[in-house]
Amino acid sequence: MGLKSFVDVPRDSHFPLENLPFGVFRPAVGEPARPGVAIGDYVLDLAAIASAGLFDGPVLRNHSQCFLEPSLNLFLGMGRPAWKEARLTIQRLLSADEPTLRDNASLRKKALLPMSEVEMLLPVVIGDYTDFFSSYYHAKNCGTMFRGPENAISQNWYHLPIAYHGRASSVVISGTDVIRPRGQGHPVGNSPPYFGPSQKMDFELEMAAIVGPGNELGRPVGVDEAADRIFGLVLMNDWSARDIQAWEYVPLGPFLGKSFATTISPWIVTLDALEPFVCPAPKQDPPPLPYLAESKHTNYDIHLEVWIKPAGHEHPSTVTKSNFKHLYWTISQQLAHHTINGCNLRPGDMLGTGTISGPDPDSLGCLLELTWNAQNQLTLNGTTRKYLEDGDEVTFTGYCKGNDYNVGFGTCTGKLLPSIP
Repeated sequence: MGLKSFVDVPRDSHFPLENLPFGVFRPAVGEPARPGVAIGDYVLDLAAIASAGLFDGPVLRNHSQCFLEPSLNLFLGMGRPAWKEARLTIQRLLSADEPTLRDNASLRKKALLPMSEVEMLLPVVIGDYTDFFSSYYHAKNCGTMFRGPENAISQNWYHLPIAYHGRASSVVISGTDVIRPRGQGHPVGNSPPYFGPSQKMDFELEMAAIVGPGNELGRPVGVDEAADRIFGLVLMNDWSARDIQAWEYVPLGPFLGKSFATTISPWIVTLDALEPFVCPAPKQDPPPLPYLAESKHTNYDIHLEVWIKPAGHEHPSTVTKSNFKHLYWTISQQLAHHTINGCNLRPGDMLGTGTISGPDPDSLGCLLELTWNAQNQLTLNGTTRKYLEDGDEVTFTGYCKGNDYNVGFGTCTGKLLPSIP
């Protein structure tokens, strides 16, 4: 049996008392943004809880102003002791047998708001965003597609978490429409390069780690200390214009084919909430260099799904069922490698995992793989797709299955709109 809250939590909810993910919301138009926690179908207003003096533990007693901020950055920078204390305090306040909030009608009305009535915002100010390439199956499939099976994965991939620096300014919250980008594509024959709306719009099933305290410039983070610098995870759709990307990425990597939009889910699920779902990570062969060798090489068992609702259709179709546990390079290894040269991470920085594909045909994390670069097609509610069309809506969801409860991420959704001339 799961934990019991005085707040009604539907049996299939992603947000029971075991989860308590953090986000930022606006209660109504014109009101300031403030941090909140999801519980069932409600948002707990942490500003109201802080103003009532209920964060009374030794770490937060004199620092609860972090919950009066319009982002979670200040709270993230306080580190794991503050995160643990906040989680335990909130879990206690929402418990069925704790009267402090349960029996205070005026505070309860002020602090518990229906999720359907608030506006969710980006939970952090993202200073920098890095996107990794950490799925073996995705790397193998893409390499096979473009270089052949004999050269599918380059030698360096097995020795370090490959990544590139993305564009933080175009990270948007779930529910934001995405405009089809324009750009150049491969020339045909002797013609000049194509220019116009992307003809190969794709989703990428990813998750992202949200950085906590960060590190000083010049001081790397050890791989076994890296988890303490990660607050939690979100769902992430790194929208991709495959034709633009294919033409531009040699020799320096992705640019305009990626930087037009990246969508994340509003709730950050903490590593503490994910702890019961730790599982072994894939064996790494050859063994990583010592600075990447974890004492505990683990991932999280997070079920992931992608749905596409085609333009003009009422219901979505499931196109992918994957799992976070397939990642070859773990989030701790990603963070440790990111800092090994002395690069300084800061609170609110975002580290994308790269596309998370699994070993099965229905576990591939993007249309590039699912259609083998448009050589095949998907059938969705009686219509077909090779790549996304205008009006298509893409939704990610993810959850961990506990004993009679879920720890979930909600959804990460975006609709593709026509290009602007």
